[in-house]
Amino acid sequence: MTFSARQFEFRFPRPAMVMGIVNITPDSFSDGGKFFTAQAAVAHGLEMVAQGAEILDIGGESTRPGAAPVPEDEELRRVIPVIEQLAAATAVPLSIDTRKPAVARAALAAGASMVNDVSAIPDHHAMWRVVAESRAGYVLMHAQGTPATMQLQPAYTDVVRDVGGFFGARLTALRADGIAPEQVLLDPGIGFGKTLSHNLQLLAGLQSFTKWQRPLLLGVSRKSFIEKITGAKPNERLPASLACAILALPAGGNLFRVHDVAETVQAVRMAEAILQQSHVE
Repeated sequence: MTFSARQFEFRFPRPAMVMGIVNITPDSFSDGGKFFTAQAAVAHGLEMVAQGAEILDIGGESTRPGAAPVPEDEELRRVIPVIEQLAAATAVPLSIDTRKPAVARAALAAGASMVNDVSAIPDHHAMWRVVAESRAGYVLMHAQGTPATMQLQPAYTDVVRDVGGFFGARLTALRADGIAPEQVLLDPGIGFGKTLSHNLQLLAGLQSFTKWQRPLLLGVSRKSFIEKITGAKPNERLPASLACAILALPAGGNLFRVHDVAETVQAVRMAEAILQQSHVE
């Protein structure tokens, strides 16, 4: 199983990859405003690479529940200088976390290699054309509603089956628009239009998504569903975030999008070493 993102190619099975989150926003739920200047964001990204991040995901618009949209020109002002500087300073793939085709196109021109599209818009042909033309990697994430509305009343017949059906239909649509399966990562969209029960069911049913033969990306780091179980505030949620990552490994988790890179890399490598021994006769 191969994942291709412009000049980058990764073959699975291989050690799980950690994607570091670089939020250039004043209002992200966990670290809003902390890395809002380009200088701080670049330094943070380089620190994550030094800690073991193999991909950096750069975003200029918060997609937390209830977040207001950011105008295109403002999103570009936030992300493009950071991508340009990181592309010159590090060799890891850069991902642009955006719902806007114009932002994706500009980010790819500035040095990004992947598009993390959290919109889940049906027939998002403008975005897909950007990805197809650039041969960029594409994170196909499931979501229900927009950030402003997604947590109001999310509903599913069977959340695991429904998300699986979304992946199957969307992979077909992407291929019709010129995006090869090798360019696609699957993300079940934990917290994007899901209740606590939905999130837990998706985590427990992660292995069912391996049938699509695409690497699975999981983003659970510091998310609010953790507070519903543990009472932990955003900066107190690392243990629960690590628990989700460790349990996802044997179920087919290949990549983890996180705020805490060093801790996640250490935990994942330890778990992989133990799991490898379990297959030794």
